[in-house]
Amino acid sequence: MDKVAAIELDNLTVTYDGHPAVHHVCGAFEPGSLTAIVGPNGAGKTSLLAAIMGRVRPAEGAVRIPAPLREQIAWLPQQAEIDRSFPMRVFDLVALGHWRRIGSFRGLDADQQQAVHRALDAVGLAGFGRRGISELSAGQFQRVLFARVLLQDAQVILLDEPFNAIDARTTADLLGVILRWHAQARTVIAVLHDLDQVREHFERTLLIARRCVAWGPTAEVLRAENLFRARQMAEAWDDDAPVCREAA
Repeated sequence: MDKVAAIELDNLTVTYDGHPAVHHVCGAFEPGSLTAIVGPNGAGKTSLLAAIMGRVRPAEGAVRIPAPLREQIAWLPQQAEIDRSFPMRVFDLVALGHWRRIGSFRGLDADQQQAVHRALDAVGLAGFGRRGISELSAGQFQRVLFARVLLQDAQVILLDEPFNAIDARTTADLLGVILRWHAQARTVIAVLHDLDQVREHFERTLLIARRCVAWGPTAEVLRAENLFRARQMAEAWDDDAPVCREAA
């Protein structure tokens, strides 16, 4: 029997503020795969993640996710989307990872509280639970967001620029968390900018410039000719560019 795709993009087109952001993307993220999404600024990377998460509706085509996985998706947004001035403790933000299991009005039992502390310890923030999120550095706050995802224990994990504006040590520690997720056969999809990092750690890559340029094994996708084509498409945003091809 053929392997069932965790997430399938079927001729997916997404618009943002009434303008096309992603055009006619086709392909699949296989179960347990570790995939980087890369491309020029404005290429539609975040819009693509939002469509997978269900935060935006496709203008055309569809995102197909097997029913058992639809409630098993965790999302780590860009820090810029979060108001860090809100008076919230680190513990409480991480505890939101329990939300699907306990809802909005139930308190945490002792085991669930311990799970929050274990998640903080796993990202190097043991003892930070009582701090306000406004007190944290960018790197510390990113660790908190990773701890919340850890608590969700999801099978599909979507990360939008998880290493943006954080220090090298934090990047290395959080990359270790991602690689552990991959070792646990979770499906991980991350929007990234550092191509050297992608080449070293991510087995598959989707290169887009509103349209898909190439999708497949990272070494094949990040060939010079594909990167050059993506830059050309970004300069022209050529709506007549051919539909995505699978990398060999």
